[in-house]
Amino acid sequence: MGNRGMEELIPLVNRLQDALSGAGQSCGLHLPQVAVVGGQSAGKSSVLEHFVGRDFLPRGSGIVTRRPLILQLLSAHTEYAEFLHCKGKEFTDFDEVCKEIEAETRRLTGSNKGISPVPINLRIHSPHVLNLTLVDLPGITKVPVGDQPVDIEYQIRDMIMQFICKENCLILAVTPANTDLANSDALKLAKDVDPQGQRTIGVITKLDLMDEGTDARHILENRLLPLRRGYIGVVNRSQKDIDGKKDIKAALLAEEKFFLSHPAYKHMAERVGTPYLQRTLNQQLTNHIRDTLPAFRSHLQSQLLALNKEAVEYRQYSPDDPAHRTKTLLQLVQRWAVDFEKVFDGSGDKVETVNLSGGARINRIFHEQFPYELVKIECDERKMRREINYAIRNIHGVRTGLFTPDMAFEAIVKKQISRLKGPCMKFIDMVSKELITTVYQCINKLSSFPKLRDETERIVTNEIREQESKCRDQVSLLIDIQLAYINTKHEDFIGFTNAQQTNNNKCNKTVVAGMAGNQVIRKGWLTISNIGIMKGGAKEYWFILTAESLSWFKDDEEKEKKYMLPLDNLKLRDVERGFMSSKFVFAVFNTELRNVYKDYKWLELACNSLDELDSWKASLLRAGVYPEKVTVDGQGNGAPESFRDPQLERQVETIRNLVDSYMSIIYRTVRDLMPKTIMHLMINSVKEFISSELLAQLYALGECSALMHESPEQQGHREEVLRKHAALKEALTVIGEISTSTCTTPLPPPVDSSWIQPSSCSSPLSPTLLKNSVTGAKPAIRGHAPPVPRMPIPTGPTAVSRTDGLQQLASQPTRAPCVPRRQPPAIPNVK
Repeated sequence: MGNRGMEELIPLVNRLQDALSGAGQSCGLHLPQVAVVGGQSAGKSSVLEHFVGRDFLPRGSGIVTRRPLILQLLSAHTEYAEFLHCKGKEFTDFDEVCKEIEAETRRLTGSNKGISPVPINLRIHSPHVLNLTLVDLPGITKVPVGDQPVDIEYQIRDMIMQFICKENCLILAVTPANTDLANSDALKLAKDVDPQGQRTIGVITKLDLMDEGTDARHILENRLLPLRRGYIGVVNRSQKDIDGKKDIKAALLAEEKFFLSHPAYKHMAERVGTPYLQRTLNQQLTNHIRDTLPAFRSHLQSQLLALNKEAVEYRQYSPDDPAHRTKTLLQLVQRWAVDFEKVFDGSGDKVETVNLSGGARINRIFHEQFPYELVKIECDERKMRREINYAIRNIHGVRTGLFTPDMAFEAIVKKQISRLKGPCMKFIDMVSKELITTVYQCINKLSSFPKLRDETERIVTNEIREQESKCRDQVSLLIDIQLAYINTKHEDFIGFTNAQQTNNNKCNKTVVAGMAGNQVIRKGWLTISNIGIMKGGAKEYWFILTAESLSWFKDDEEKEKKYMLPLDNLKLRDVERGFMSSKFVFAVFNTELRNVYKDYKWLELACNSLDELDSWKASLLRAGVYPEKVTVDGQGNGAPESFRDPQLERQVETIRNLVDSYMSIIYRTVRDLMPKTIMHLMINSVKEFISSELLAQLYALGECSALMHESPEQQGHREEVLRKHAALKEALTVIGEISTSTCTTPLPPPVDSSWIQPSSCSSPLSPTLLKNSVTGAKPAIRGHAPPVPRMPIPTGPTAVSRTDGLQQLASQPTRAPCVPRRQPPAIPNVK
């Protein structure tokens, strides 16, 4: 054929196929193949056996091929067969090959005529074959037989589609000559995935069984019902010949004699027959490989490039070399320390786009969650006044005091400062939890060495716990320092003189002091969940929070304002999540029991996540909207005791203003010092420990060899990477040595293949076409074919009338391959 250079590529493709199969097809390469497609009893098995010259395929009634058979034919000096699932075993008796195919089929599919898409790989070496790779697929059937599932047609179609929809798969469409070629299921499926006919080769079998006086001359000459690559006719052994054990060599001689002696075929005898089909397929396959070789090589190179760095590291790795173990340990720990630090500094290689992580989560704890926890501990107004009242009266004792006692102020302030310890310790817990979570996230990079991972995790976690303990001691010391001395000379403290003139609501306004009324604090989507209940459900709006108001709009274009709610006298309340609700809800209400919106006393606002909820609460806190306080004291007392002494009431008011002024100083100090303390004693200390002390503590264990013992998964992964890298490198080397300047047959010009109807439609052509091909007469035309059940034929403006009275689509786009895994037909009710 003048194509020896490309023929050498086919054995390479076969070897690469085996390598990829052994690696679990992990490379995902679609190698060039020839898929044999046809109906049951179309003669597919006979065509394949004629290629090999041996009887080796199972035979019987109904569906016999129930798993794809990848058949690799290799020209060799000796004849034997081998299976991929039986490596190292050579079969010289082809009856044993047939039995092995049947046994391997039953192993996966059982004996109930079921099918499986898992292929059987068979390689046959013989001096009587050309280099070919073929895939024998189950025959197309319409009606389930015996124990076959009701959706057997769809299962077979799905299996066939998985092979022929690949762009580098040649399709061998086998159709018996004694059936209606226009209704060939094989050609219809091929048309679905190859509308231009560039990959489809027609094969006409059983030419010797046609009715007397008919022939397929015009079809084989590609004049009637043309295909771009044309048709090749073959004559196989009849069932009588098979039962009589007729030799395939004798059958090939009989086939040659048939074509030479038949008046309709003798002028084309050199272009028909099994040997010519073999040569044509080999030529087409080598051409196809050559055409796809650049993309094939590029794909291999990209995979090799992706594996290069990892393969070099694995190739240099020597688990028994102490120096190499030490070097690897040092590199891993240093790399892990850098990654851990990057998570907090926000300079990581991989940026999380779904959730907050690392440093961003700790920043949210610093500036959103902790300030909110501080505000929640503030005592409500009535309880504060009651405590001041009792303190003043207890200090005076049996006497009637004329002056406001400063001891009452100091007692109340110290009590309020002591209550800060709870939120501060909770603050430390939250940061510690985030640190440990980050350690767990980063430690996965050491999963290749389980002992090293476990020891690193243990050492770092212990260090975090130790620093957490130091931080708790330091925070307790800070609070004790504040309790040790009440500094009434602080420049921001109002003093007794100004306290008598200060409104008791000043504390509530200090948060927004210095902030412009129209300054935007936050924007975002919120769902009002308690208004639209009677109108079909909650509705989402675009909210804008400023220092003075909370407004919401129809959408984020902010053109259609729905309402503006002033923040005066507003409070915040937590709302429990409803059953099966995915939203996080909070409510705002007016402390003077006024309606906040129309007839509603409160608004329930819902967020999509807990992070959003915390962020909105922190923003409302900045705007001066505080959380609701509990109004019952620890002893169960409800309403406060009324003041009957005007002088006592003035003293309570004075102390109240002094406490508010001093505690605002304390709150500002704590909000400023706590993040700094935790950052210094916990986060920075842990990062410093990991970068400077972790490696020393790992070495101190004295078990370097145990630390660097690989996990079985890592060993398998390393071996797989090295094996795949070597296979890809070898394949590229061989491909590079093959010359692509070979003789090829050009692709035939396009032909009109509109006679092939889509696989989901009925064909309008008559079986009499074959009879008319004898005389060259015009094909007889019949009326409309009956429609396929549940598949209506398009009508209306999209359909146009043809000259033969049939309807077809006015403009039919290129059809995509039918999608596998469709819904099976309904099982009929059996009464």
